[in-house]
Amino acid sequence: MIKRPIDPKELDERIALNFSRLADSPYYSIGEVFAPAEYSWPADKEGRALLAFVSHYRISQKIIPCMPQMLETLPSKLNEKGYMGAVRGDVIAEQQLSGHSWLLRGLCEHYEQFGDKFSLDVIKSVTENLFLPTKGRYSSYPIDRSAKKEGGVSGSQIGYLNNWLLSSDVGCAFMSIDGLSHVYKIAPDPAVKELLDEMIGVYLAIDKKALKVQTHCTLTAARGMMRAFEVTGEEKYLDGAKEIYKLYFNGGGMTFTYQNLNWWGRPDTWTEPCAIVDSLMLALELYKATGEETYRRSAARVFHNGLSTAQRDNGGAGTDTVVASDSPWDHLKAKMYEAYFCCTMRLAEGLRYVKDNVDLLYAERSGKPEKNENGVYFDGDLVCCLPDEELLPFAEDPVDADGMRLSPIVKYYRVPREIIERTSQKIIFG
Repeated sequence: MIKRPIDPKELDERIALNFSRLADSPYYSIGEVFAPAEYSWPADKEGRALLAFVSHYRISQKIIPCMPQMLETLPSKLNEKGYMGAVRGDVIAEQQLSGHSWLLRGLCEHYEQFGDKFSLDVIKSVTENLFLPTKGRYSSYPIDRSAKKEGGVSGSQIGYLNNWLLSSDVGCAFMSIDGLSHVYKIAPDPAVKELLDEMIGVYLAIDKKALKVQTHCTLTAARGMMRAFEVTGEEKYLDGAKEIYKLYFNGGGMTFTYQNLNWWGRPDTWTEPCAIVDSLMLALELYKATGEETYRRSAARVFHNGLSTAQRDNGGAGTDTVVASDSPWDHLKAKMYEAYFCCTMRLAEGLRYVKDNVDLLYAERSGKPEKNENGVYFDGDLVCCLPDEELLPFAEDPVDADGMRLSPIVKYYRVPREIIERTSQKIIFG
């Protein structure tokens, strides 16, 4: 096998495209960055946007103008309790928790970079007034969801049960393990740790495959467990993250192309770049904690395969078809050109993470493709496929196998939108 490092020029090109998308689009400008008051994911877009802006600052020390403008405007968007959205009393709205996890992440990252009192004050008000009052309530999270709606690309509120206002993105309340672990990292508080322990204990006990929970929230929660392990050194958090890694990578959460099923048990849906980013980060953090090569190789394969088609030519990120043994597709094809309301922003954090860890994310190639246990052709770490003819000019390093001319998955950030939307890449398996 020959080690093939990530091309730094290519990575910088991808980062620059995403930066331009976030810096130049009105959707991420101060005029539109705050979602309408009726949006059912309070703080979600705002938190992801702030996290994306800080991620690019960490890469280049360039400030996207909307970042300071957001912080100047944020006080006017908070309710009397110091968080976003409605004050709901005894009702827990899981989309409100999920959205505020991203706001906590963005504010924590901003505080770590700039040490500003304002970010820390909002972090404390969100934690104390929205999250800590939910302590002792997670064992009542409804796991009998037989009547649930299936949900679209962006989840929606589907009704009340056990004083929970539930989401079609099943389990998204537990996304907050990520945000709260970051809060605990910068401002250790025993009450926050107690809440984290409660949430982690409940979520690990849930049968995620039976409940068909969202893979994104599961992987995000596992990243939060890894951060808790980093801060405390307590093995229980590492064990929880390992358990989720095993469930995702070996238990039907991942596709043949190192992407994800948006929900467990729903191979007829779509992939989600947010989750693909999470899977890369989780695997590589596990490698750093354990030194086990399997984790590093998983992370590298996610980057070189799963993220190949996720970034589009406009710098944003979009969803693809699910390619798995029980899915209706044997080809990788764009499903939604761009999930601008979430994945484009999360891609910024993913690219920042890759930049920070580029030396660990090399791929290995032999030049002689072989089938794995699923019948998928691999050249070392790279999935090989049959791209449509229009994609061939964008393909790299083709190889021959069993009378076929195969290529590594074509990177969509180099392909014009009109070609992306009408072509596909056949994955051979079985």
